[in-house]
Amino acid sequence: MSDLILGIETSCDDTAVAVVDAEGNVRSSVVSSQLETHAAFGGVFPEFAAREHITNILPTVHEALRQAGIQPADLKAIGVTRGPGLIGSLLVGLHTATALGIGWNKPVIGINHLRGHLRSADLEERRVVYPATILMVSGGHSLLAYMKNETDIRLLGSTRDDSVGEVFDKVGRMLGLGYPGGPEVDKLARQGQANIPFPRPLMQNNYEFSFSGLKSAVSRYLAATPDAVLADVAASFVQAVMEVLVKKSRLALKKNPSKSFLIVGGVAANSQLREEAARLCKNLGVQLSLPPVRWSTDNGAMIALAAFDYLKLGIHKPPLPQLQLSINEF
Repeated sequence: MSDLILGIETSCDDTAVAVVDAEGNVRSSVVSSQLETHAAFGGVFPEFAAREHITNILPTVHEALRQAGIQPADLKAIGVTRGPGLIGSLLVGLHTATALGIGWNKPVIGINHLRGHLRSADLEERRVVYPATILMVSGGHSLLAYMKNETDIRLLGSTRDDSVGEVFDKVGRMLGLGYPGGPEVDKLARQGQANIPFPRPLMQNNYEFSFSGLKSAVSRYLAATPDAVLADVAASFVQAVMEVLVKKSRLALKKNPSKSFLIVGGVAANSQLREEAARLCKNLGVQLSLPPVRWSTDNGAMIALAAFDYLKLGIHKPPLPQLQLSINEF
């Protein structure tokens, strides 16, 4: 039996399918983007996302197999995101994976989306040295965790409201940058001066995050300052976010002896976060482990690699949707 797993990821808007081996080598990775569909709404429209997945899922699966140069018989198993995520989107991926598993006579394993992100740093090559501290920052999640190994994870703290990626997108919309706003805010911030004293929420010595107040502060400033320099607003907002993330990451690294610091999730692609993390790790003598930018956002390859961890531990989660999952749950 071939040591290959097909990974299916449909937790939000993109339909992503990949074929990966046990060492994290990506044989193929195909993503069907829904960016144009949701841009008009300034965010993901859940019902439309589910409909797009229905249209795109099978062609994306077939293309992933074609690019990998394999047949279904060559697969060891199918891994599919079971949560957290949008219920309609999750159901499309889960039902498709279940049907394919029956038709191809392959086991189907429901994968925790958050654990998929954790494994993204080891795609294409092994980058993580354990024990490790993890900062997960994406459109739906902001948290810090401590990993003794690939499967032993302890949650340190998480967001109480808006995630980092969510706030970036909302501020991007306030600045008229369209959707997704995160990458555009990052670019605009490079052109401005961080001269606006936006608040740094929850800067106490804990691992909790809260960004809704910062988002509101940006909104109030723009409403009260018609002639605001938007590049300065973006730069000041990004600086506030970075200071919060870096302070809490430094605290986690100092209190939890780590050989490496891992940043995963879509916001891991942010250029300023990567620079700040590099400085932090240099100061603390810790290895920085970052996934390549292409693996930072949602993808099927991370789900496939995580599926190997499940098989190694003899865990076979049924393909049933779960909207809420902690990072330390299989």
